[in-house]
Amino acid sequence: MSENNPFRVYVVHTHSEHPEYLRVFEYLESRGNFFYRNCTDIKAGVQGDNDTIRAELRRQMSTAEIVLFPVNLFAEQPVLVSFQIDAAKFMGKPVLAIKSFGETNIVKKSVLDKADDIVDWNDRSITEAIKKLARNDQSGQWETIEFKLD
Repeated sequence: MSENNPFRVYVVHTHSEHPEYLRVFEYLESRGNFFYRNCTDIKAGVQGDNDTIRAELRRQMSTAEIVLFPVNLFAEQPVLVSFQIDAAKFMGKPVLAIKSFGETNIVKKSVLDKADDIVDWNDRSITEAIKKLARNDQSGQWETIEFKLD
């Protein structure tokens, strides 16, 4: 992975700048040497009938390598969120669920079962899962802690 070959991510959304949607990008940005391209455009396709909106969501998703799913969004608009997850699975895209921030919401098991992996809100966990699911990169990163014995 490099700046020339960023991960292409699609983030499940509700056509708004929901705090959980925005938090995904904060976490991705906070990870050094992790490059991604956002394939999601929350403003595109909001006008029109359901078929037009769904076609636009599928078009955006088709360019992505992986779909990120902040599970709190399910409570906001379950039909729209379910459609995005089902479309991702139909296209063969891996789905990474990110648990409820602070685990304040409970999401149906049937929804979580559609995810290929589920991680906590942790920049390292999220980026490592993206690498693994999107490109089968299981190299992992080791944290080093330096300390001095007296």
